[in-house]
Amino acid sequence: MQLRYKFRVYPTLVQQEALARAFGCARVVFNDGLRARQQARAAGEAYLSDGELSKRVITEAKRTTEREWLGEVSAVVLQQALADLNTAYRNFFASLSGKRKGRKVAPPRFRSRKDNRQAIRFTKNSRFGVLDNGRLRLPKIGDVVVRWSRPLPVEPTSVTVIKDAAGRYFVSFVVTAVGEPLPPADTQVGIDLGLTHFAVLSDGAKVAAPRFLRRAARKLRRLQQGLSRKQRGSNNRTKAVVKVAKTHARVADTRRDWQHKLSTRIIRDNQAVYVEDLCVVGLGRTRLS
Repeated sequence: MQLRYKFRVYPTLVQQEALARAFGCARVVFNDGLRARQQARAAGEAYLSDGELSKRVITEAKRTTEREWLGEVSAVVLQQALADLNTAYRNFFASLSGKRKGRKVAPPRFRSRKDNRQAIRFTKNSRFGVLDNGRLRLPKIGDVVVRWSRPLPVEPTSVTVIKDAAGRYFVSFVVTAVGEPLPPADTQVGIDLGLTHFAVLSDGAKVAAPRFLRRAARKLRRLQQGLSRKQRGSNNRTKAVVKVAKTHARVADTRRDWQHKLSTRIIRDNQAVYVEDLCVVGLGRTRLS
């Protein structure tokens, strides 16, 4: 099975500039590919294949003066941006035909430099690697400092570099590992999700809903008031946006840590876990706010 291992990284200023170029080039290739397919559809032409699209927006584009700077970043980053576009189209078509269950998937949208999350992906073809000194070597980026919280079980097959709205950088490794079953347990538990409590277990135990966001409400209110006073497009407004994003990120990290610890404890203590099949979309904002 495939597992993800996520770690915080601390690129230097030069590496941050290189990552910004990679983020921008990946975004341009994604948007160029999406625009080419939309134009082909509007003109009544056949659906552009993955290979033809790659030839147009990467190989041939690098030879033009308008897109020659695409050669400044790793080619794998550009190919993976197109792979994301192709996956988005496949999910959209599968949703239309009913092959994909769940919510309806919208068609791909254009990426913006103002998106809260920027990401690029390197595969084995790019020859990234973890060095003996613990740093992560990325093509045309350099050796990045990683804060390791646990070792990787096997050599990763790909790594995604992520920049969030708070300006933090992370790497997410994908590894293929064989799962080890937990020791058998004699108990089973059913979980009923609710509003007054996060969950009520079949053994009578009640899990209170922590109010992570409400604890930070006063600070968020002050920061958002300051943000509203800043002029749009100014550097001060950009700084204020980052401050608000950092506060929200701290709340999200605390909530995620609490959820992971709770789910791990329930899974380790019980042989089987039964969860109600009632649609609970949207309840999370109420229970964990």
